[in-house]
Amino acid sequence: MPISDRAHELAMAAAQAAADKKAQDIVIIDVGDRLAITDAFLVASAPNERQVASIVDAVEEALLNLPEKAKPVRREGERGGRWVLLDYVDVVIHVQHAEEREFYALDKLWKDCPTVPFVDRDLVDAEAGPAE
Repeated sequence: MPISDRAHELAMAAAQAAADKKAQDIVIIDVGDRLAITDAFLVASAPNERQVASIVDAVEEALLNLPEKAKPVRREGERGGRWVLLDYVDVVIHVQHAEEREFYALDKLWKDCPTVPFVDRDLVDAEAGPAE
């Protein structure tokens, strides 16, 4: 069963906010058939702790600005800045330092689950070329 509309909305808004802050390797994993606690994981990484924090702040702001505002029910790992988890119930967002991402390999752990396509709108705009 594909992720719910709400989970899709949250994941896409969060992914775009992360992309806007130059997050790397953004992946949305549909875990709804495997887990009862959430529909999707969003995993993104950054090369340093400051950028991890910046991405997390941008994601929270973007989801608060949705028509149906969203606040995380849980936020973990902020102090260390190496792996921050934001739990929005429908979507759990993992923003990891690149080294943690490689070491814990969440992508590989959930490789049997389908991914949800995400394309950064800035890349789409760049490919479209300048407006005439």
